[in-house]
Amino acid sequence: MTILQLKYVIAIASSKSFREAASRLFVSQPALSSTIRELEEELNIQLFERTNKGIRLTDQGKEFLSYAKEAVSQYELIEDRYLDRDLDKRHFSVSMQHYVFAVHAFINVVKEYDNGKYTFAVHETRTDEVLQNVRSLDSEVGVVAFSKTNEKVMRKLFREYQLDFMPLITRETFVYVWKNHPMAKAEEISLEDMREYPCISFDQSSENDFYLTEEALGDYDFDKLIKTNDRATSAELMAAMNGYSIGTGVMTESLALKRDFVTIKLKEEDPLTIGYIVRANHKMSEIGQRYIEELLKYKE
Repeated sequence: MTILQLKYVIAIASSKSFREAASRLFVSQPALSSTIRELEEELNIQLFERTNKGIRLTDQGKEFLSYAKEAVSQYELIEDRYLDRDLDKRHFSVSMQHYVFAVHAFINVVKEYDNGKYTFAVHETRTDEVLQNVRSLDSEVGVVAFSKTNEKVMRKLFREYQLDFMPLITRETFVYVWKNHPMAKAEEISLEDMREYPCISFDQSSENDFYLTEEALGDYDFDKLIKTNDRATSAELMAAMNGYSIGTGVMTESLALKRDFVTIKLKEEDPLTIGYIVRANHKMSEIGQRYIEELLKYKE
């Protein structure tokens, strides 16, 4: 088994077909198929199965993929830290759901270390990737949230992934709308009031969307729902289509000033608890500790 084979498995798992994966990897399809077949024979398991809709991971393949991602992440960390010969360069990565305050904390830390060489990374991404990135130490810190709806599932994942969760903020539920929205002047609002408008939600792209949602009321049956994976795209949709999103109302000042959004208290209650996760028993780096200190400024 080689790192290259693991990278191939990861690429195929995120593709619709071997052909697409081969194109992305700049290898021939027969060569890619042969490499995966050799790996399956070595492991004595089947990683992928072909269907009339393309390829998909087997149950064994899903389990193997999680280990492959962790191994490749560790390899890339070693490669980045040592093989580039830049031993005086600082490294730090954080993964998060879509929270402005967590980005601000990251910016404050970067400014502190701006007088030297560094490779820093911030990943605004799906819930499962935040958990996986911290689990594999591809990111040293993650920022996630859960509501009463999915708290049990999230805490179960924290245990399984050996992650420690530290709560920062608990917030009631708010609706975000464009300043010219017909309901923008309401002091309080219900989902029934918003039924004719599309709800804009961050797409988890997972079979477990309901359990991994970063918004409150994840089990609500919205008549109109648009999923996106980008905050700027969400803002454009909300402005152009009188859409709305559901959130905490936390640290929206900069976004509100820039994009002219307003927040309105939602009658339906499903409080969100936002916090940070770290790998259990991991000794934090100096930069990781500084980032957590910045996050703790928002702790209630």
